[in-house]
Amino acid sequence: MANWYYWQETSLFLHVQLQPRASRDEIVGPHGDYLKIRITTPPLEGRANKHLIKFLAKRFDVPQQQVSIERGEQSRIKLIKIIAPNNLECIQ
Repeated sequence: MANWYYWQETSLFLHVQLQPRASRDEIVGPHGDYLKIRITTPPLEGRANKHLIKFLAKRFDVPQQQVSIERGEQSRIKLIKIIAPNNLECIQ
């Protein structure tokens, strides 16, 4: 099992290292103990967090309300919770 994700019942938790202001939105892959994700939005006024939630909701095929930042709102290192993800291709 990878160190960057774990399950609690039907919720998936991801340890994420975020890179804002990237050239495109993408899940790069495992980077040490984190899943590296690049997004195009700058980290201003919470826009990067909102964009990250929207991006992950689309990738895991869930409503945005099922994705939340549990820890690290002001940091590039975050703990993300995804309730009952439908698409798990990005973590395999």
